[in-house]
Amino acid sequence: MLVHKITEVREKVKEWKRAGLSVGLVPTMGALHNGHKSLIEKSVEKCDRTVVSVFVNPIQFCAGEDLDKYPRTLEADEKLCTEAGVDIVFAPSPAEMYGEGHILSNDFLTYVIPPYFYTDKLCGKSRIGHFDGVCTVVNKLFNIVQPDFAFFGEKDRQQLIILKKMVNDLNIPVEIIPCPIVREESGLALSSRNKYLSDADKQEALALSKILFNIKNCYKKGITDVRSLGETAYAFLNENHSLEYLEFRDENNLEEKTTADDGTVVFIAVKINGVRLIDNISLR
Repeated sequence: MLVHKITEVREKVKEWKRAGLSVGLVPTMGALHNGHKSLIEKSVEKCDRTVVSVFVNPIQFCAGEDLDKYPRTLEADEKLCTEAGVDIVFAPSPAEMYGEGHILSNDFLTYVIPPYFYTDKLCGKSRIGHFDGVCTVVNKLFNIVQPDFAFFGEKDRQQLIILKKMVNDLNIPVEIIPCPIVREESGLALSSRNKYLSDADKQEALALSKILFNIKNCYKKGITDVRSLGETAYAFLNENHSLEYLEFRDENNLEEKTTADDGTVVFIAVKINGVRLIDNISLR
């Protein structure tokens, strides 16, 4: 069932709640792939009813990013959701979410601002305001859908950690369910932005997962010095890779690690031919 209006979603959810049914939410920006499908399948399995939102959220894109060209494939997305057993595909317009003609800046619109300690690093360091937009839209979706459970992929692990913090701090009655990264057979993490990559670019992109898996293997062999672990990355990089960051952070609060342990997550971001890719791995 494809729905574009907030009121329609709320009416249907009220019916479900009155019947004592549990509700799962999978927030997406569309261009759905097997990674999204894994989240949807977990929701369908765990919950009585599942809502998938498809919304390219303008306020989480920074200046110069790919808002206008971000892939939009609603017809294919709806088909995937229907086949997976989704009850509602919620695909609002920006006007529906933020008001007709509304100025989408925090000078005029109420934003949910996550703690600076969580956003001044990794992706937040170069994407100023990105997580403000993410927290704002996710909070709105929680208010609209009133889910019991919400499903997020671990590929965007900084986002996942920040959203768990938001839910805890604001006493939002939803349980966030983290879901493992889904990879191609080659090891490349699935992403909607992979559509931008040529076959040659995809080969170059394998460096991200190779670096992460190699670091984990080195850690399992007893190397815990993060400087030494980080230096192993350079064997996989060449002139086609623009390394933005490779960092070792705490799995709960993103605090920087000087010595790797089982609670460490390794985060990486690389640009390949102008396409920014992210990945991460837990050393646990």
